[in-house]
Amino acid sequence: MKSRLFYGLFIVYAAMVAFVLAINGVFTGEVESVSNLVINGVFLGIIGILFVISAVSFMRLNSLTDELVDAAGDLKEAYKKAGNQNVWSELEKDKEFFEEENLKKAFARFIQQMNNSRIGKRYAGSCDIEDYINEELLDRVGGSHYNSAISGTMTGLGILGTFIGLSLGLGSFSGDDIYTISDNVGPLLSGMKVAFHTSVYGIIFSLIFNFVYRSIMADAYGKLNYFLGAYRQYAAPPISSGDENTAAMLVYQANQANYMKELLELERGQAREQAKQLEQMAQSFMEKLQSLMGAEFRELGAALQLTSQAQASGAESGKALLETVDALARSNRDMQENMAQMLKRQERLADDLEQQKRRLETACEEISRDVSNQLYTFGQMRALHDDEK
Repeated sequence: MKSRLFYGLFIVYAAMVAFVLAINGVFTGEVESVSNLVINGVFLGIIGILFVISAVSFMRLNSLTDELVDAAGDLKEAYKKAGNQNVWSELEKDKEFFEEENLKKAFARFIQQMNNSRIGKRYAGSCDIEDYINEELLDRVGGSHYNSAISGTMTGLGILGTFIGLSLGLGSFSGDDIYTISDNVGPLLSGMKVAFHTSVYGIIFSLIFNFVYRSIMADAYGKLNYFLGAYRQYAAPPISSGDENTAAMLVYQANQANYMKELLELERGQAREQAKQLEQMAQSFMEKLQSLMGAEFRELGAALQLTSQAQASGAESGKALLETVDALARSNRDMQENMAQMLKRQERLADDLEQQKRRLETACEEISRDVSNQLYTFGQMRALHDDEK
């Protein structure tokens, strides 16, 4: 019943429209002020449009929540038919379980996520249907971002109408004496009538809409909780515990280790066979080569031995040369470090000389000033002495 409360908005709206028309004399044919009637008509028209938009969002929300209630009943019946057994195996295959588009998309994403976390006949992870079918979904379908602002908008329209009515009344009010003022009281009261009427129905609509909106959303959240409770009781899939997940991972790792071990053993066996074949081929080649070459082969071996000795001697010489170059490089590096230190000392000495130069210049300037002052003082004293004579 709460989900249909928004129909009451239009009943109140119709009553308020009739009231405004009656007090403006429309039914009796005695319209006192056309401007008042136009202003009230514009404000009521804006409020009517806002109510229609809200009613559309409420109907979408009711359609979704009614389907959640029906789905909870279907789960309960399927559970009883299955002999009080979990019906998840049937539910995950039923692609038409929901007909409402938003629910169908959310449930499809949930099924896909559950299939991705399947381990045998169980499911790993903490994926829950409430991650996809939740209050956020209801708020989006029910237009909560819009409807939550309607109550304040109604109050704002009432205040705006108050200022407009007062502006109209004061704008037509003029006069310098009691006689002219009394003639303008009528337009002033007419403007105040607009102000009070818009304030009254703005506040009334705000209070009624706020009550209706909160009642509808509370009813929707209750239906959602009813469906989630039925789902967890009758159709929640079996979730693997932490120990089962760990055991499954250990079995998987053990299988992978055995597989890798078999591959290594196979590679080692092939390597041994290949080494034996190469050794046999090399031995056969050497035997044939010795039989063909004979003494020449032995001479070639001796020559190769001499060459090897020469290369060893060359390696020792190269090693000595490298050691000499290394020592030379270290000496050069030490020399560079010493030069760098000498440069630093020279820089510090230059800085000291520069500072001493500045001090001497400062001292010379001070001495010069002192001498000048003394000479000036001496001159003054001499002039005074000469004047006394």
